Amino acid sequence: MSLPRRQFLTSTAAAGVTGLGAASAAANSPKDASVPARRNRIAVSTYSYWRYDADSKLSIEQCIDLAAEAGFDGVEILHRQMESETNHYLQNLKRRAFINGLDLCGFSIHQGFVSPDPAVRQQNVDHTLHCIELAYAMGIPTMRVNTGRWGTIDDFDELMENRGIEPRLEGYSDDDGFRWVIDSLQRCLKRAEECGVTLGLENHWGLGRTAEGVMRIVNAIDSPWLQVTLDTGNFLENPYEQMEQIAAHAVLVQAKTYFGGGTWYTLDLDYTRIAELLRQHQYSGYISLEYEGREDHRTAIPKSLDLLRRAFSSP
Repeated sequence: MSLPRRQFLTSTAAAGVTGLGAASAAANSPKDASVPARRNRIAVSTYSYWRYDADSKLSIEQCIDLAAEAGFDGVEILHRQMESETNHYLQNLKRRAFINGLDLCGFSIHQGFVSPDPAVRQQNVDHTLHCIELAYAMGIPTMRVNTGRWGTIDDFDELMENRGIEPRLEGYSDDDGFRWVIDSLQRCLKRAEECGVTLGLENHWGLGRTAEGVMRIVNAIDSPWLQVTLDTGNFLENPYEQMEQIAAHAVLVQAKTYFGGGTWYTLDLDYTRIAELLRQHQYSGYISLEYEGREDHRTAIPKSLDLLRRAFSSP
């Protein structure tokens, strides 16, 4: 059995983890009660500016500049927003963040392993391995991954109307899906360790829609290189109880806000309560804003930053 997550991160720091990796290791190590807790730094996902809206297709470079102007501490990059994957492009993103005083603290990708077709699963494994190397090239220490979903509801708006629940493929069970996901993620861990990129399984749609589903996978794999990206806005039932179940394994927290009303739904999230919950689990890593409201980002994102700063200001 592997070391408990917080103990492992302490040991990896001693083994030569540098930069953001060392900061993450130290931040998530077991705490001495006499040592004051660190405040959470606040980042913003480039998705918050882009959001798949036709009239808001800002480049990642523009998002980095806006994040610095607003006063964020870091930026999480959405892979689908990238305009290139050349090393020249990757290094320029790294440089742009650095000269703006920002960390590149997370990389959010899309892939899915819930398919009975081994070739489809392999394509998604290959994509995940490729993205691990992109994160490594940019110096990003953690990457969001998903389980994927059955795909029996094609339209995402319809999926949201159905609260993220969809029928299974005929002839298959959830046990089949979990087996495919676990096997696929296991094949990504060697590369993740080689590159020093911790995979964070998000509580997203599909088999990761519930805390129980996320932890079934994380516990089955039992590796320090697969942990959790905790999304505050993706638990539509009993959100605080479900966050509690995965908080101890969080390596990145994505914080949803909905100024002007949500694009698909609106959750009334108590961030003071969430901050206290995370402190109870000694989480002192990044809080990454994922703005998902209808109000213009130019006013809503600064308000979101203020909301998160106030909630997470007390050690």
